[in-house]
Amino acid sequence: MGFSPVFVREAEVGAFASAFWRVMFALPVLVLWAMWESRKKHKTLNLNFSKTAIMAGLLFAGDLGFWHLSILNTTMANATFLTGLAPVWVILFSNLILKEKPPKNAFLGIVICLLGMGLLINASFRVDPSRLLGDLYGIITSLFFGFYCIAIRSGTKRTDNSSLFLVSTIVTTLALFSVTLIANEQFFPQTQRGWAALASLGVLTHAGGQGLLTIAIASLTAAFSSLVIFIEAVTAALFGWLLFDEKMDALQLIGCFLIIVGIWVSRPSKSQT
Repeated sequence: MGFSPVFVREAEVGAFASAFWRVMFALPVLVLWAMWESRKKHKTLNLNFSKTAIMAGLLFAGDLGFWHLSILNTTMANATFLTGLAPVWVILFSNLILKEKPPKNAFLGIVICLLGMGLLINASFRVDPSRLLGDLYGIITSLFFGFYCIAIRSGTKRTDNSSLFLVSTIVTTLALFSVTLIANEQFFPQTQRGWAALASLGVLTHAGGQGLLTIAIASLTAAFSSLVIFIEAVTAALFGWLLFDEKMDALQLIGCFLIIVGIWVSRPSKSQT
């Protein structure tokens, strides 16, 4: 999931269009996953368009749409940091909605993660009046992703992971297709490189990364699972260093370390999963 910003910027299409292609390219993989899981359990594949699955799909459509808008309208540092507020919303609302009271260590862990995130992007974060709209998109993204994690956690208590993820992705695809048409954006990439970026966004980022997150949310608390957004920031920085020769200074490395520590501190006990 941490490599998604690179794919978005290489996609050669509009913000909503890249979000649409991300889920569209993931669908064949998710269908195969759902069929395999149903066959393993000797059941017939049943796509249940429950209220929870539909809500999760709509929330993720909002998450993707505003995330891609944020990437294209502010700095990557600002977009990454502001989107990282998602676990805060999960902690604040998971007890109210899911009746899962976050342990005290979750609050401490998130504070450590946010401190680490601040160090990771310290040199790049900028308050720029011309980019305030992009920053706002980042905050809105964090709200959508936080409530998406809560919706998925609720849905996995009643539905198979693969079926829930497939149905929610179908809803996301339809929602983003409609928004893309209304926005009248560049819909098709112009080169094979653009198509490859979109296919990678779908197969690797969504089917792979988001699919594994769905499995994690089913087994762990929503609050802890949402911390994956901090791991995204770490992996994005490491990919930039390894593949694009983007230098990392000592403070950034300390930031990465603090994020790992924060996640370790936040881990739930067996009785909380």
